[in-house]
Amino acid sequence: MNVHDMASTMRTDLAGFLGDIERLETIFASWDENQQAAVGAYRLAIEELNGEALRRLVRALKSDPAALAAMKTALADEVVYAVLRRHDIVKPSLNERVEAALEGVRPMLASHGGDVELVKVRPPLVEVRFIGACDGCPASALTFHAGVKKAVQDACPEITDIVQIKGLGGTEESGVRFISPFALGDKGNWVAAGLLSEIPDGAVRSTIIGGEKVLLSRNGATVTCFQNACAHLGFPIHDGDIENGIITCPHHGFRYDLSSGECLTAPEVQLQSHAVRVIGPRVEVRISK
Repeated sequence: MNVHDMASTMRTDLAGFLGDIERLETIFASWDENQQAAVGAYRLAIEELNGEALRRLVRALKSDPAALAAMKTALADEVVYAVLRRHDIVKPSLNERVEAALEGVRPMLASHGGDVELVKVRPPLVEVRFIGACDGCPASALTFHAGVKKAVQDACPEITDIVQIKGLGGTEESGVRFISPFALGDKGNWVAAGLLSEIPDGAVRSTIIGGEKVLLSRNGATVTCFQNACAHLGFPIHDGDIENGIITCPHHGFRYDLSSGECLTAPEVQLQSHAVRVIGPRVEVRISK
C-alpha cells in the first residue's frame, strides 16, 4: 500500500483512525532519513498547531457553563477523548491510571506465570483478580499487598479500598517455592527457619525469626509464613485447631486459610505474611517490615 491508497481506507471510528496512522508510519519507515526527518517535522508542526487550537477552544468553553456541560458530553466520544488526551488537555481517567499501575506489576507476575486483571473501578473501591499461576497460589497475600495494592494506591491516592476477588483457582508450579515474585526483589535478609522436615505436613510450627513471632505452615513442599497474631485482637493462633488447611484462632474463633492468610470469618482482614523459600531441605524466611 502507498500513500495514495490511504484515502479509500479512511474510517470514522478510533480504531480506523489509529489503523490508518499505523499504516502510514509503516510507509514512512521505508523512506530515507531526510524524508523521515521532513515528515517528522511536518507532523510535529501540525500537532503543535492542533494542540494550541484545542487548548484555546477548551479554555473558551470552560467560561460558559452550558458549553462546559456540552464539552463533558463530547468527552464520552472515544475519538474526542483520544485526541484531547494526546495533547494532554484532559488528564488520564481513573480507569487508565489503575490499569497503568497494574501494568507496572505485570512483568513480575508474568515471571511466575501469572497475571492480574481489573474487575471493577467504583471509587473509592477497586476490585482485581489474579489469573494464571497467581490464582490460588500461596503467594497471593504477599503479592497482593506488596505488589498490586501498593502500586494502585501509589498511582491513585483517591482509591482507599482495593479488594482481591476470587479467581478460578490456579495451580502452583512445582518448581516455584517463593511465596511471591515480589520476594525476589531483594536478594538479602533471608533468615534460616529450620528444616522442612521440622514442620509437620498439614500442620503449623511456631517460632521466633528476626525477633518476630511467626507461624510456619507446610503443605507438602510448600511452606507459608505468617505473623503469629490473629488479625482480630493480635492473640497467637498456633494452638488453634486445623482442618483442611484452615486454622481457627483458639481465642475468638476467627478462621484463616493457611495457604494464603485469608481470613474466612472477616474477609476484609488477613494474617500478615512473610516471604518464604525452600532450598533443598532448608527453609528460609524474610520478615516483612
